Amino acid sequence: MAAASDEPPARPSADLARLAELHGVATSYRPAPDRTVQVPASAVTAALAALGVDATGPDAVRAALTARERELRERLLPPTVVQWAGAEPAAALTALPAGTRLHVVTEDGEERADLTAPGAPGAPGAADLPLGIHRLTATAPDGRTGEACLVVAPDRLPAPPGRSYGLLVQLYSLLSHRSWGMGDLADLAELAGWAGHTAGAGFVQVNPLHAAVPGAPTDPSPYRPSSRRFPDPVHLRIEAVPEFAHAEDRDRLSTLLERAGRLRAAVLEKGALIDRDAVWELKREALEIVAAVPLGPGRQAAYDAFRAAHGQALDDHATWCALAERHGSDWHHWPDGLRDPRSAATARARADLADRVEFHARLAWLTDGQLRAAQRAAREAGMPVGIVHDLAVGVHPAGADAWAQQDVFAAGMSVGAPPDAFNARGQDWGLPPWRPDRLAACGHAPYRDLLRALFRYAGALRIDHVMGLFRLWWVPQGSPPTDGTYVRYDADAMLAILALEATRAGAVVIGEDLGTVEPGVREALERRGVLGTSVLWFERDWEGDGRPLPPERWRADCLATATTHDLPPTAARLTGDHVELRDRLGLLTRSAAEERAEATADAAEWLALLGSLGLLDSPAAGPPGSDEEEEIRAVHRFLLRTPARLIGVWLPDGLGDRRPQNLPGTWDQYPNWRLPVADAEGRPVPLEELTASPRLRALLEVLRPSADGASGQGTAGNGTAGDGSAEGGAAEGGAAEGG
Repeated sequence: MAAASDEPPARPSADLARLAELHGVATSYRPAPDRTVQVPASAVTAALAALGVDATGPDAVRAALTARERELRERLLPPTVVQWAGAEPAAALTALPAGTRLHVVTEDGEERADLTAPGAPGAPGAADLPLGIHRLTATAPDGRTGEACLVVAPDRLPAPPGRSYGLLVQLYSLLSHRSWGMGDLADLAELAGWAGHTAGAGFVQVNPLHAAVPGAPTDPSPYRPSSRRFPDPVHLRIEAVPEFAHAEDRDRLSTLLERAGRLRAAVLEKGALIDRDAVWELKREALEIVAAVPLGPGRQAAYDAFRAAHGQALDDHATWCALAERHGSDWHHWPDGLRDPRSAATARARADLADRVEFHARLAWLTDGQLRAAQRAAREAGMPVGIVHDLAVGVHPAGADAWAQQDVFAAGMSVGAPPDAFNARGQDWGLPPWRPDRLAACGHAPYRDLLRALFRYAGALRIDHVMGLFRLWWVPQGSPPTDGTYVRYDADAMLAILALEATRAGAVVIGEDLGTVEPGVREALERRGVLGTSVLWFERDWEGDGRPLPPERWRADCLATATTHDLPPTAARLTGDHVELRDRLGLLTRSAAEERAEATADAAEWLALLGSLGLLDSPAAGPPGSDEEEEIRAVHRFLLRTPARLIGVWLPDGLGDRRPQNLPGTWDQYPNWRLPVADAEGRPVPLEELTASPRLRALLEVLRPSADGASGQGTAGNGTAGDGSAEGGAAEGGAAEGG
């Protein structure tokens, strides 16, 4: 084997750099304001190849550059044109030659023919052009024509209806005495009903509920789904399906219920991990019995409408599920003809497996119904927002979306993150990225359809790694994450479509903008009404003395929390248990003594600020964690002092649970995504006991809205939710990405 070279990787030539720029591929990036990192030429060449551009040598680069420059020079319109309501005409329209005629067909089929030149009355962007996704044709005086998808979007997304707090929970971890070994959608509805009626909460945020890739075992991460568009039926409450009461094989169903009870008891009483595969095995068998019951006329009509609304996408998803049962869950290893969703072989297989295709389509409909029922329960409990769903940044390369949408995914590429202060090796999340050119060419249809599907049952949507609307780090297959590069997306179009679909649904959008964020991104999101995410431990004066950021300097347009599913619970932060966990697993990069000292100093510094603000009712004389319940309440009193529009409470914090749900950097060393909510001793706590917990109730009492509409205790000095006076204080680096 040849020895590894110490020479730095080759940098792109001037022609390659120009070609990359014209295709939105970066040749360098800035992880910090004072530091620029050059991207290897190999990464640029690989990214261009994934975009269908040959850049394998100087001659190929020059030919591709000439072709691209000619294409951009001669085209009249870009593939997608964005017109913000109330704004000046889009730049793509004002750049058209004088005398160009415009023709618009609205999404409702109305024609606006013979429009005048851009900027004149009646042109796109004028008040009479409706919001929506339209088709625009331009005809220049010299006879050239161009077509584009015209997105007319509201200027801003819906704002939260007032200030509120809510609970953050991983649904699988929320077991009740009725669930089948993991939390389900009926448990979610129960939690929302209790939190709204009893605790005055405004929302419940859950993990992504996207369909998973089946396997042995199934990948437990909710952030590597098979499909983001369709939910996973493993979350169904079987007994809540109306046809369950009319199923004929009662003995078999009774046996399945007994086995489900044993699964539940193993988790809640014996400390077993959540076994998603075992739960799904039981639920699938039960659903096959239930699905044999004919639908009544009204439900049949509703199901038919669902199938019609989702059309080809639902047929593809259900077909992939049926084929995966027969040929395995990685479509790359299926027989040749079946790897193409549009082949004759796939059409024949779909017909041969019609019963299984129908079964999986029915499950998607049933799950959609229970998701919408959970949102109804939340709103009926008085929640102004309701259920906040989570959109993962991508999909599993072996799954249904990657199979059905091969034309819009970049072959041979994976999404990740470049090296930073918290991960010197960078990250590869194993998710194939969308091709920005193919997205633009089809008017971003997969993205539009995805949002529309999720907003059916969401009061708000959290977008994981929201920076991906602007750019994503592409890692060539077989290369380390350090050898990747950024590829840019049409952020204006992505934001416009998001604003349009959120407005139609009346839903709030929260962007997870932790980690490295390029300049201007947070400002662009804020300008359009996308809330950010601010986590207490990262909110420091990074451009000043590095000390904890005072509450009045936090930004208003955010969801403020003490922690997330990827971070230690607050009790672990205060007591230093998170350091001990990482030490036991061999994850520390420094000595345990150094890590403990830094963690103790960090917690002490925050507690000193809480004490100076009068937020600790009885400041403990000992080290951090001496009175952890009071300290956790003080942390949330602090969050109330910020002007944040939304305040999130990590539900396990209300019980003293010290275990993170996910520990980045681990796989089989730690039970990621398989832990039930537990108390300070690690004892699993079912939903029925959780809602009766004095410790949880005392924490939520801090946040409960008072009779005059203000938030609970410790709110003196709060900024109002809409005053916009707070400065952004999010850290530029810090949290793990990819969920």
